[in-house]
Amino acid sequence: MKQISKAVRYTMFPAVAATGLLLTGCESGQSGYSKSMVTTQEMQQGMTPDMVLKDLKKGNDRFVQGKSKNYDYLAQARDTAAGQYPKAIVLGCLDSRVPPEVVFDQGIGDIFVGRVAGNFENTDMLGSMEFGTALAGSKLIVVLGHESCGAVKGAIDQAEMGNLTDTLANINVNTSGVPGPRSSKNTELVESVTKANVRQTVRDIKSRSSVMSDLVERGELKVVGAMYDLDTGRVTWLD
Repeated sequence: MKQISKAVRYTMFPAVAATGLLLTGCESGQSGYSKSMVTTQEMQQGMTPDMVLKDLKKGNDRFVQGKSKNYDYLAQARDTAAGQYPKAIVLGCLDSRVPPEVVFDQGIGDIFVGRVAGNFENTDMLGSMEFGTALAGSKLIVVLGHESCGAVKGAIDQAEMGNLTDTLANINVNTSGVPGPRSSKNTELVESVTKANVRQTVRDIKSRSSVMSDLVERGELKVVGAMYDLDTGRVTWLD
């Protein structure tokens, strides 16, 4: 990551400098000490989509190894009160066990997060992503699915209940090529549909938004898919 000079750090974050907690870029910080530096406009503008992806991968590595940073959230809240410059957007599932900020070891102001059961896109989500990228400068969109997804299981079983019926209809269940019954008890089918849903959402984000497809073509944005393992906390990245 691009490092910020000591002089700039002292100017922008005097409280941090005074306590000796001078941190460089997005890869700074170690388990056990406070980090109040936030993503600034200068830092965001200096990043490429690949740099942001690398940063999130390193964050997940820290999380899995039990070395997540000890963020000073109140200091970060103060530092971001005047403005925000998130480097990425994560579209995740509603599932309470998959909090993107924790999974990728990010602080306040580092990432936008959109969540809906089944991590699919709709017009409202696309509009939010267009704001987060074209207007707010984020360089990466991650569609984050997870194992044993309840929404996927409900879609497979064709569950119906109130508005949830329409929500689950956004998840395309393709059973071709997967042996066994169409049932949420078929773990191979659940995994196949979950990954297919993530990949389809990645494609849809780019095809349904000319704003973001233009950013992708110019190399200013990347849209990727990933899967979260509930047991290990590990994020694996899909092609």
